[in-house]
Amino acid sequence: MACIANQPAVLRTIQIVQMFEIVLYQPEIPPNTGNIMRLCANTGCRLHLVRPLGFSVADRHLARAGMDYRDWAEFTVHDDWTACLAALGDRRRYAFTTRASAPYHQVAYQAGDAFVFGPETRGLPAEVLDGFAADARIRIPMTPRSRSLNLSNAVAVVAYEAWRQCGFGER
Repeated sequence: MACIANQPAVLRTIQIVQMFEIVLYQPEIPPNTGNIMRLCANTGCRLHLVRPLGFSVADRHLARAGMDYRDWAEFTVHDDWTACLAALGDRRRYAFTTRASAPYHQVAYQAGDAFVFGPETRGLPAEVLDGFAADARIRIPMTPRSRSLNLSNAVAVVAYEAWRQCGFGER
């Protein structure tokens, strides 16, 4: 439990809950992952990194992007996709891909959902996407000539929309 000031003379108590699971499948660029660590620390999300990684978790660029939030972010490195799936258990999972038709803002998110994002240069491979039902494959709208968003920006767009739908974790 934590107290926050709602108005100068009024305090209210909120319960911060573990909101969402952010999964980066084989991330390649350390500053993106560092930015996502910082996002997770600030939104109550837990981060999952699926090997192989394109960097070491001790990478100075990762540390610089994550700044001091790296110590506050809860994250796990999984040896492979199978290990990550086992850790996620029966959580609802959504794959974010440019090869989907359902837009991110039309999903009714729930605390505990897992959001899966692919590597920066190639997105989620077919063998991973095949494990998701069509309605669990989600896209972020872009102009027709666009290829993709920066990974850390895409994660932020989704995490904040889901968090907004859940009342920003306040109970």
